[in-house]
Amino acid sequence: MFDRTADKTVRNFAFEWLKAQVASHGDVLPRTLLAEGFTLRGVRVPLLGPQGIFKPRVLSDAPLSITTAPNGPYDDAFGPNDLLRYRYRGTDPDHPENRRLRFAMQERLPLVYFHGVIPGRYVAAWPVFVVGDDRGGLTFTIAVDDARHVWPSTRRRAARDDTEAARRQYTTMAVRQRLHQRAFRERVLDAYRHQCAFCRFRHEELLDAAHIVPDADEGEPVVTNGLALCKLHHAAFDRYFLGVRPDYVVQVRPDLLDEADGPTLVHGIQALHGTRISMPRRPTLQPDQHSLKIRYEIFRRA
Repeated sequence: MFDRTADKTVRNFAFEWLKAQVASHGDVLPRTLLAEGFTLRGVRVPLLGPQGIFKPRVLSDAPLSITTAPNGPYDDAFGPNDLLRYRYRGTDPDHPENRRLRFAMQERLPLVYFHGVIPGRYVAAWPVFVVGDDRGGLTFTIAVDDARHVWPSTRRRAARDDTEAARRQYTTMAVRQRLHQRAFRERVLDAYRHQCAFCRFRHEELLDAAHIVPDADEGEPVVTNGLALCKLHHAAFDRYFLGVRPDYVVQVRPDLLDEADGPTLVHGIQALHGTRISMPRRPTLQPDQHSLKIRYEIFRRA
C-alpha cells in the first residue's frame, strides 16, 4: 500500500536539499552532485540516474525526478500550450517506469525536473506535476508550479482546478524562459572555453553569453549566434561602443578612438581595435558570419 506520509518526507527533504545546493552553487548543478544526492536516516538518496524517469530505492511507488538529456531536441520539449511534453520510456505505455509516472499523476505527487544544458550540468525545476498522459503520442504533459504549492489538495473542484491550471501554465512559461537563458549561457561559455572572446578574461562569475543578433523567438539556444564576453565588453557590445566584422575583427567606434580618458578606455576598449576575437575551436560552433554582418551593419549605423 502506498505510504503517502513516508513518500512526502522524502520529497520534502529533496526539495530543501536542492534549494540549499542552488543557493551554494547557482542554479546550474553538476550531475555528480545530483547523482550523489543526500542521506536521509542513514540511506543515500540520489536525485537522478541513468534513465530519465528515476525512482530511488527509498521510494516504493513513484519517481522522484524526470530528466531531459543535454543533447535532446529542445524545440520538441514544449508544446503550444507552453507545457512540457515528456516522452515515455520506450514505446510500451505500460513499461514499469511509465506506470510509475502515471501513478504520480494519479496521486498528484510533486517531482523534480532536471534539464540538461550541457553534458554533466543541469538546471533543476520543482515542483513539477504530471498533468496529462497521451498514450497514443507516447508522451506525458508536465507543468511546473509555484514553490508555495508543492502539495496540492487531493480534493478536486472545478474552480480550483482552473486556477491551478492557469498558474501552472504561467509558471512553466517562466521556467521555460529560464531554461533557455541558462542553456544558451552554458553552451556559449563552454564553446569559448570559459573566457571572454575579446580580452580572454577567465573568471566565470563575470562572464556572460551575449547574443550577436537578438534572439526574440526563444527557440533552441544557438551557440553560433553567441559570444562569451566579460561584463565590461558585453555592455560595450550591446551599446555599440564596439562591433565585430564578419571576418571576426573588432572595430571600436571612431569617436571613442579619439577620446582621451583613463586606463579602462585605453586598455579595455581602444586597445581592442583591429584585434581578432578568440573563437571556439570547433568550426561548427564559431560565430555565424551572416549574423555578424547583420550586427555589424547595426553597429555602423549606431
